[in-house]
Amino acid sequence: MSKISACIWLDTQAEEAAAFYTSIFPNSRITGTTHYTEAGKELHGKEPGSVMTVLFEAGGFSFTALNGGPYFALNPSISFFVRCENAAEVDRLWKELSTGGTVLMALDSYFFSERYGWIQDRFGVSWQLILAPESLEPRIVPSLLFVRDVCGKAEEAMNFYTSVFRRASMGEIARYGTGQEPDAADSVMYGEFSLEGRKFAAMDSAQEHTFGFNEGVSLLVDAQSQEEIDHYWKALSAVPESEQCGWLKDRYGISWQIFPDTEMNRLLQDGDEVKSTRTLEAMFTMKKIDLEGLRRAAAG
Repeated sequence: MSKISACIWLDTQAEEAAAFYTSIFPNSRITGTTHYTEAGKELHGKEPGSVMTVLFEAGGFSFTALNGGPYFALNPSISFFVRCENAAEVDRLWKELSTGGTVLMALDSYFFSERYGWIQDRFGVSWQLILAPESLEPRIVPSLLFVRDVCGKAEEAMNFYTSVFRRASMGEIARYGTGQEPDAADSVMYGEFSLEGRKFAAMDSAQEHTFGFNEGVSLLVDAQSQEEIDHYWKALSAVPESEQCGWLKDRYGISWQIFPDTEMNRLLQDGDEVKSTRTLEAMFTMKKIDLEGLRRAAAG
């Protein structure tokens, strides 16, 4: 798993969604499954033994599908660009993803691409399919759309994130020009930046939108030490009431999980139900993750 991945909040469809995405994207596989214990029933209303998360890779990108309950609705504020080799690939993925979905931008030719479309699929996840044979890697790129009260802050956010992460860089920025109202001239039409080897896109939009960043899609940082957890938590957390179980919300409203993901998944998938229960019970009492506390709970 890469240092930064994405978590998709669903009600009960994690297994179905993971199976679907790994069936339509190349270079895909399911990598693991975790289950709720008694500790999860009170927090999420899920029965012990039911699936909590499905870990999977789609197009080489790492995802976690979470059965978290009907609390957060997915929306297009965080979407995923899919770079396609030819028009046939764009059309094939569009057909798969549009079944039961909602078209956000019609599949068509635009000034920036000969073949492009933006679709929200039946699970609520948003995908931007684009013909890009000259730059196929990475195939999937998360895109952050800054709207409403954070519109105009995309470049500020890119600079902020690249200051927080230790291996980070800014990429090219295409800006709105005069006469493209309601978007302000020089705001970000499309920008790229890189965090820990993971490429991201960011865009401002002053168009009328009814959504904004929420917990529907969160960004998961696999922190390997308490020092890392403390560093990212201190730098990113800006909404104290949103801190829970390693989750936080930053100054722009984007949700992050600062989490020893590799170690936690190993603990929760080793088949020892007692150890898993102790680990989850400990995690559910935490705001910022106490790594040694999790290890002590797992050890009993």
